[in-house]
Amino acid sequence: MSPTPTPTAQLSALGVSIWLDDLSRDRIGSGALASLIENRGVVGVTTNPTIFAAALATGTTYDAQVRDLAGAGVDVTDAVFEITTDDVAAACDIFAPIYASSAGQDGRVSIEVEPGLAHDAAGTIEQARQLWAKVDRPNAMIKIPATREGLEAITETIGAGISVNVTLIFSLERYREVIEAYLAGLEKARDAGIDLATIHSVASFFVSRVDTEIDKRLVAIGSPEALALKSKAGIANARLAYELFEQEFAGARAQELIGGGANVQRPLWASTGVKDPALPDTLYVTELAVGQTVNTMPEKTLEATFDHGVITGDQVTGGYEASREVLAALESLGISVAEVTALLEKEGVEKFIVSWNELLDTVTAALEAAR
Repeated sequence: MSPTPTPTAQLSALGVSIWLDDLSRDRIGSGALASLIENRGVVGVTTNPTIFAAALATGTTYDAQVRDLAGAGVDVTDAVFEITTDDVAAACDIFAPIYASSAGQDGRVSIEVEPGLAHDAAGTIEQARQLWAKVDRPNAMIKIPATREGLEAITETIGAGISVNVTLIFSLERYREVIEAYLAGLEKARDAGIDLATIHSVASFFVSRVDTEIDKRLVAIGSPEALALKSKAGIANARLAYELFEQEFAGARAQELIGGGANVQRPLWASTGVKDPALPDTLYVTELAVGQTVNTMPEKTLEATFDHGVITGDQVTGGYEASREVLAALESLGISVAEVTALLEKEGVEKFIVSWNELLDTVTAALEAAR
């Protein structure tokens, strides 16, 4: 009798790609990352300025490179560029077998453009090219935020044959624009003679932050009707994003590109660590389980899922009407989902800028100490 598959194995069998939302040189060098690939079914990694700031603030694994960079007189921005791209390239090498066996769908490692470029399309396009060239691995992905200016950068970067992880998506309206930007990029790439099969993209739709903001407003209202909607908005919003994914990629424009070798842009569930301790710690994994998605998890959420996650098949496609009812109920209480998601996009960029500045401060101090 074969052993019962683990919850993470069940997720993988359902068509959910498990990506780890963390990376550090210590995790790479110690074998911890390889262990998660082997034992937890991890098939990709996402990074952001917050993750790199935390990695560089602890341990000694960066000391030798910092000394070399200090000795070469490298400035702090270039030092961060060298350090982070080295980590991403090393992680890409670890994931290379998965990249090969999944025909490029997984084995991906994402690195983000500087958050200060979030409203600078030309600057984002230029840095995306620089990061892609520096990492120099086909299984890298460049993270570009889904701001208004980011949409142009997504199209141009995809059009240059560079794989993109679109991040900081909160609203269905912006997600529709992200899909449009991706398809326009594929058309540019096709017209430039680039093999569309080599281009991959994911659309990172944020979940728990929606609940955190809306639940705060529901508690302030305080009525039984309001409190009954707590912790439902994030999942409802994400489920409707998946409906939009199904609709858009079944359309004639997308199907023509797919017929020419293009890949769909898979939804990625981000911000899946539960913020409210009253909620199940696997909520944003089990309730968003559905094929053709990525779930990027902090290690704590990954371990909780492995330990006690209950995977009961597709939890998304049968929930569209109920999800619409949740969002309509919020609007009836005076909570504008559009206003909330616009606020979260603005705050998301600001939070990453704060983390980026912390990263610069950490590396500046390390360079000065080394000198």
